[in-house]
Amino acid sequence: MHSEHPHPLLAQLPLTVSPFLSLPTAVPLPYSYKSVPSTLPPSVTDAEPPHSPPPHDPTPPGSDAPQRLAQYVVSPATGHAAHPSAIAASGVALRELLVKRVEDAAKEIAAWEESIKERELAEKRRVAPGWLDVGEGNRILVPVRVGGKEAEKEAEKEAPVEKGADEESKAGDELDRAFGKMGV
Repeated sequence: MHSEHPHPLLAQLPLTVSPFLSLPTAVPLPYSYKSVPSTLPPSVTDAEPPHSPPPHDPTPPGSDAPQRLAQYVVSPATGHAAHPSAIAASGVALRELLVKRVEDAAKEIAAWEESIKERELAEKRRVAPGWLDVGEGNRILVPVRVGGKEAEKEAEKEAPVEKGADEESKAGDELDRAFGKMGV
């Protein structure tokens, strides 16, 4: 493999030079680069917990309060230490808060949509009063006659009699005369 002669199969592949490809180069490192240590630091779980409580802990050492758990999960950025159960409890509390906010947002959206429907309904009632108050089957509104039933009967008597078949055929004949007969 380290010989001067390439493998016979590789020798059959032509090499191309492309101006769009460049060979890999060394990456310059920033001045703030810190090398990774070759060994791991000692584990914080192996260390014995302190016998005295920290100054911010209000529980006295001889009380019946539950034993304080070792805080061995440390944030490298802030230096804050916590026990995994405390982290899990804060995660559960955060999830409950998010669920509550989602429910509140859903209620707000439902109230907003309901107010939109009410505004649209009020606008429809303003434009056509009485239209929405009748049932779905009785959507045809009939105006009330001023004269009452007697005026309706008189209007029916005065209405012209329907045209017969003779008048319809006359209209067809007139069209044929005007435009000529068309064979179908």
